[in-house]
Order: sequence, then C-alpha cells, then structure tokens
Amino acid sequence: MRERKTERSEDRGLTLRLLATVTSQHSSTRQGLTLVLGGARSGKSRYAESLLNALPPPRIYIATAQPLDDEMIARIAAHRARRDGDWHTLEAPDDLVAPLAAVPMYAAMLIDCMTLWLSNRMLADADIDAEIVSLENALARRNGVTVLVSNEVGSGVIPENALARQFRDLQGRLNQRLAARADRVVLLVAGLPMFVKGSP
Repeated sequence: MRERKTERSEDRGLTLRLLATVTSQHSSTRQGLTLVLGGARSGKSRYAESLLNALPPPRIYIATAQPLDDEMIARIAAHRARRDGDWHTLEAPDDLVAPLAAVPMYAAMLIDCMTLWLSNRMLADADIDAEIVSLENALARRNGVTVLVSNEVGSGVIPENALARQFRDLQGRLNQRLAARADRVVLLVAGLPMFVKGSP
C-alpha cells in the first residue's frame, strides 16, 4: 500500500512539472463550465471525454474513484484505456480544490465524477455545504474549459435506508448548484446528449 501511495505521489509531481512547462495555447478569457449528467451506463463519461478530446492539450483528468475492489479497478482501467498520452491524470478522491488550484488555469479539465467525490466526503463526515462552497469558489477562478460529470440519481425508487436517502438528496442539491453555475448542462440518455442548458 505504501509503495502504491509513493508511486501516485511521484506521478502527481511529474504531472504537475510537465504541465508547468506547457505554453498556453488557450485564450485568457473564461471558456466555460459544462455539467454532464446521466444515469449509470448512460455514456456520460465517454461524452465528457469527447468534449476535451476536441481541444488542444494539455488535458487534465481529475479522478475521484478509488480502486477499493475488483469491479472499481476494472472500471478505472477501462477509463484509462480510452485516454491517450495527451491526458494527465490526477487522483483526487477527497480534495478537489487543491488540484483545481495547482493546474494551469487555461488547461482543459475533466472531473469524473462528482458523485463519487460526494460519497467520499459523506463517508468522511465532512461539512458538505462548506466543501461545495469551496469547490464553487475554485471553479469560479478557472479560465479554461472545465467539464464535470455527475450522476442523476433521483429518478428511481426511493431508497429504503436513511443514509441512501440523505445521499440522494445531497446529490440532487449538488447537481442543482453546479447546473446553476454551469454555462452548459447536458443530460445523457442511452448515449444521446440532450442539451438542458446552453447549446452544442
């Protein structure tokens, strides 16, 4: 476990050094925030990645997933396999504000996903409202294209336990706050993008 942690720290340091040497090819004006919503296996991650693949590098992928079981390890591997060498991955299961501040403001960035970040913070008994405010402030300081992926979890049956109901409610509120701030909101249904706010 200690070896894996050291490797991640070294990878992160190398990534930040590489990013620091890249000359900006983006405008200094704000280029927009996109929120990509969808249910499980709706195609939201693949769609979000396609938005950044259309832009010049560097492309930053902030991953909130943790490889805690075989299923998640396989999912992470599948996501990594889709991204080429122009993507730089930072693992941030808990603290999103630090990587948002550390990478170049002009770099195109994808955070995948807000749902795992929220569940991680809930399980850590964090002050969710305070953390969302900090995240909103960090997003407001960015100039480059920023894409957030988040699950739409409120369309199914009502969860049977209190913790699951609390998570559903917090996820709905988080999505509303991000959508209010976003320049564009896209809902993925069966792999098809539906523009809820803004235009293609």
